[in-house]
This record gives sequence, structure tokens and C-alpha cells, in this order.
Amino acid sequence: VLSLAQAVAIGTAHNRDYQTQKELLYTMALDLRLTRHIFETQYFGGFSGGYNSDWNDEVVGLEGNLGFNRLLATGTFISTKISTAWLDVLSGNMEGGIASVLTATVSQPLLRGSDPKVVTENLTQAERDTLYQIRSFNRFRKTFVVSIITQYYQTLELYEQTRIAENNYNTISWLCDRVEKLANAGRLPSLELDRMRQEKLIARDIYVQTVKEYGTLLDSFKITLGMPTTTEIRLDESNLKTLKAAGMQYPDFEESEAVEIALYQRLDLTNNADAVIDAQRKVYVAADALGADLSVVGTTNVASQDQGSRQTMQAADDYNVDFELSLPFDRVAEQNVYRKALIILNQRQREYDLAADTIKMEIRQAYRDLKEATERYKLQSEGLILAQERFRKTYLLMQYARASSRRVLDAQNALFDAQNEATDALLDYAIAMLNFYRDTGALQVLPDGMWKL
Repeated sequence: VLSLAQAVAIGTAHNRDYQTQKELLYTMALDLRLTRHIFETQYFGGFSGGYNSDWNDEVVGLEGNLGFNRLLATGTFISTKISTAWLDVLSGNMEGGIASVLTATVSQPLLRGSDPKVVTENLTQAERDTLYQIRSFNRFRKTFVVSIITQYYQTLELYEQTRIAENNYNTISWLCDRVEKLANAGRLPSLELDRMRQEKLIARDIYVQTVKEYGTLLDSFKITLGMPTTTEIRLDESNLKTLKAAGMQYPDFEESEAVEIALYQRLDLTNNADAVIDAQRKVYVAADALGADLSVVGTTNVASQDQGSRQTMQAADDYNVDFELSLPFDRVAEQNVYRKALIILNQRQREYDLAADTIKMEIRQAYRDLKEATERYKLQSEGLILAQERFRKTYLLMQYARASSRRVLDAQNALFDAQNEATDALLDYAIAMLNFYRDTGALQVLPDGMWKL
């Protein structure tokens, strides 16, 4: 027996779409890790060696280097490297030895590209993109859990309908036997017996079709859970009893309050709101790119020699400080980027307004659906009681030849329809309640896949 909680747990563990969403979140985190690495100290190093011989000289040499690069949030770029070279002359007139050189370069933009907000924009966007994906995944988890519960209830409803159809067939078969005895005793015409036998065949056909539909829907539910269709499972019927016992649990707030809650709690709307902020930053960055370039670059090379038995390779120290200025004469590309950023900002604002209006519409619709489902469940529950009483009374009248078998059949068919409608109304109410709390954002999904309102 597969309980509702087990179905949700299996779905979150094995559903293919759910796993894809988890992988998207992980890949987004990997992209963030790479972007952060740009502002981390990046070490490098290497080693090389070789042998060279020509008609006059024969030498062996080795060279190694070790250093790091670092980009700061102010736009400062620092690069440092230590290189060591060794040369041994096997024959010839060349001079061998060993030398080390420390090279350092510092570059600092002073105008365009010097604002930390501009320099770290890609990192900021990567961090926010990861946050958006986390929100999207949490929103997906809510919709996914509701979809699993909905499909579970729909499958359970069809299972209940097979049971109702079977009971309907058994009841009509029993009535057919009773009518046959009454017809043989001359208390009912044979025509009514023929009608009853025909109704029995119809009831059997309904039962067979319902069983087939249930099997198809159950296999589809297995695929949703990520289970092989050959796995034998049976849904827990006690969920229907639990829903009936729970009764009507109507939300304790009005429609306007539900809309306010949704506008505050809906994660997808929060993403839309933050997208507007992102677009505002893009405008700021694009405006910065319209300015002039002015950078100061400092470079130094410090050499050290190792005095050996041979003459030492010579290396001179040097220090340089340069200024680089590029005037903003040609900024057509940057101007286009700036104008596009303004357009995108307007688009993001409209998208936010549309998302807010759509959420308001969804909440209003979900609220109306919940009210309608509540009223329908009450009506169908009362209708079921009336149908049961009608069948009981009509059958007693037939026993005393005061009602025809046709009236009994009509009462039984009405009871059959009322049972199906009552079950459908009950589960529609449960689904409408879940959809309402999902749309308001009040539905909470725990890490293990369980949920609470």
C-alpha cells in the first residue's frame, strides 16, 4: 500500500523533472564558483629545460617560474612572477650561470572601470542568478508536491469509482435475481426482467471500462514517481476517510488578504522584482562605459645573480610607471548598450507588473474555485444521502408491487451517480485547497518532501 507521504517522498527522490531542477541549481552554483574565482588569487608556475648545439657552442639550460595574478574589486590588477634560469656551457665561448628575476605589474584604472560596482557586476549578477535559481527551485518544489498529491487523489478517485462501479454491478445483479423471482411468480411482467438484464450488462461494461482507465492512470502515476510501470502498488484508501473526517477547513482570511499574502510570499514575483534591480544596475554599468579610460601601470623587474665559478649571466633592474589615457571619441557601441539597458529596464518593470497582476488573478481564481468546491461538496454530500434514502424506499415499494423495477433502476443509477459525484466533489475540494495555498505561497515544503500549511 502506497501512502500519500510515501508517494511524495518517492517522487522527490526519483522524478526525472525534479532531478533536472536540482541539477540546474547545481550547475548555477558551479557558474558562481567560476565567477568568484576571477577575484581570487590565481597561482601559476612552470618548468622547462633543453639542450642546444651548433657548430660553435654546446649548452644545457633550465628555466622555472612561479607567480600569481589577482584582480581586486577596485579594478586593480596585480601580477607577480619569479623566474629563475640556469645555463651550463658544455663547450664554446658562451658564458654560463644562474639568474633570478622578480617581475611585478600593478594596473589601476582611474576613470572608466574603476567603480567597484562596475568591476564586480558579473560577480553580483552570478550571485543573484544563483539566488533566483534557489527561489525557482523552491517554487518548483511546491508546485511539484501539489502535482503529485493531485495525481494521487485523481488516481485514488478512479480507484474509488471502480469500487463504486463494482458495487453498482453487484447491486443490479442482485436486483436482477429478485426481479427474476418476482417475474417467475407472476408479480412483475417479463419485460421488466429483460430491461433489468440489459441494465446488468451496461453496469458490467461500465465496471470493465473503469478498471481499464484506473490501470492506465495508475501506470501514468508510476512514471511520474519515477517507478517502473511493472511495479505493483495500491493506493491507500484511508486518505478518503481522512478527508471526509477532516470536513470543511475553509481559509480564515478574505480574498484581499490572500492577495496581499501572495504578493509578499510568492518567490517567482520576488525574482521579477529583483530583475528590475538588476536592470537598474545594468544601466549604471553601461553609463560608466561611456567615459574615458585612464589607467596607471607600474612595472618592476628586480634581478639577483648567483656568483659561481663561471661568469654570471647579467640582468639589470628596472622600474616603470606609465599613464594611459583613451578619450571617449568613439563610443557608438557603448551608447547602443546603454540605450538597450534602458529598454530592458522598462521591459523588466512591465514584466513585474504583469507578474503581479497574473498572481492577483490566480489568487482570485483559486479563491473562487475553493468556494465553489466547498459548496459543491456540501451539495453532493446531501445529494448522496437523498439518493441512498430514495433507493431504500423504492426497493421496499417494489417488494410490495407498488413500484416498478424501472423506478428501482432509476434510483440505483441515481445512487451510482451520486456516489461518484460525492467522491469527485470531495477530492476536488482537497485539490482546490492545495492549489489555493500553493498560489498564495503559504504552502511549505520541508527538506524531506513533506508539506504543511
